[in-house]
Amino acid sequence: MAVRRVHYAWVVAAVTFIALLGAAGFRATPSVLIVPLQNEFGWNRAVISVAVSINLILFGLTGPFAAALMERFGLRVVTVGALGTVAAGALLTTQMNAAWQLYLLWGVVVGLGTGCMASVLAATVVNRWFVSRRGLVLGALTAAGATGQLVFLPVLGWLAQTAGWRLSAVTVALAALAVVPVVAVFMRSRPVDVGLRAYGASEADVAPVSTGSPIANAFRGLRLGVRSRDFWLLGGSFFICGASTNGLIGTHLVPASMDHGMAEVTAASLLAVIGVFDVIGTLASGYLTDRFDSRWLLFFYYGLRGLSLLLLPYVFGSPQFALILFIVFYGLDWVATVPPTVQLARKAFGAQNFAIVYGWIFAAHQMGAAAIAFAAGAVRTYFGDYQIAFMTSGLLCLVAAGLVLRIARERPGHVEVGEPRLAYS
Repeated sequence: MAVRRVHYAWVVAAVTFIALLGAAGFRATPSVLIVPLQNEFGWNRAVISVAVSINLILFGLTGPFAAALMERFGLRVVTVGALGTVAAGALLTTQMNAAWQLYLLWGVVVGLGTGCMASVLAATVVNRWFVSRRGLVLGALTAAGATGQLVFLPVLGWLAQTAGWRLSAVTVALAALAVVPVVAVFMRSRPVDVGLRAYGASEADVAPVSTGSPIANAFRGLRLGVRSRDFWLLGGSFFICGASTNGLIGTHLVPASMDHGMAEVTAASLLAVIGVFDVIGTLASGYLTDRFDSRWLLFFYYGLRGLSLLLLPYVFGSPQFALILFIVFYGLDWVATVPPTVQLARKAFGAQNFAIVYGWIFAAHQMGAAAIAFAAGAVRTYFGDYQIAFMTSGLLCLVAAGLVLRIARERPGHVEVGEPRLAYS
């Protein structure tokens, strides 16, 4: 009997999942370090939230430039460099003693490193290596960040509480470095590199020759995107998505829970539970994206998320079971928006242009996250609680639910022929 070989696309997908998992550690640290940093250095939450905002902005803005670098130098080189940058930033953070060092290391260095392994990496891998099962694979890769929360958050919270926050940062650095050999050995940029077609493809992919400055190529992608109404609708809705997830809940749920008398390890475990259900929700969203209109999927995701945030301030004062229900629902919805957003972007801009243009759409996601990370910290500092931040984010999600229905309808059986293509120079 002939043995059926596993397509190398699945190896690349597995390596990408591990890389995203390893990078998720430092992305998870802001929520568990806010209170320890406040206690040790006397910085208020508004000051610390500035560093979080810088991190989130660069995490997003790096995306289109990382996509251009991947076109020029390949997935392996960019990913290994990003993991090394994250590890260096995490280790140097243990030596800081001033707020500007927090902004430089936690904000700039780690923001740049994690930005090269954000949603753009997952979308690029799926776009190059898969024709069949795109939505499902993208859902799995998107869930890597949530799985990273599941793995790291309880451990980081326990370390911060029992051994100090510096050991938490060292743990994250070691996790990032542990992934480097795996990426260096197994990552490949395109199916043609191993003599294959993409998974499910009927013909071989012709890799575009990328020359010239990656910075110039990234801005060419932006110029292509801004001419389209769909770019603004996707970017606007993704801005709100970032504001309501990474920026608000990802950064401030732990300190908000501690404001209501919850222990830090217990509060950090709430985000870990979100990670458990996020894996389920994102895989389900990827499966649905392969089968249904992505606009309507996004409408329901944003609408239900908005309603849940409007109820969250009242949940804190209710029996703990109500908070658990919120965590379960929010986990299912956390990044379920990514597979349908990527699908719509690919339909709108074509396979050849998609990665860099989507990088700018993802940048909007992180701009939203950065805005609310700082705003919620400021609200807590000046008003004493997070209620206004939660309610405002809920209303914004309802706005996003309306925006996505104005995106051009997907065309069944659409073949990507003759799209405008980025001219690399």
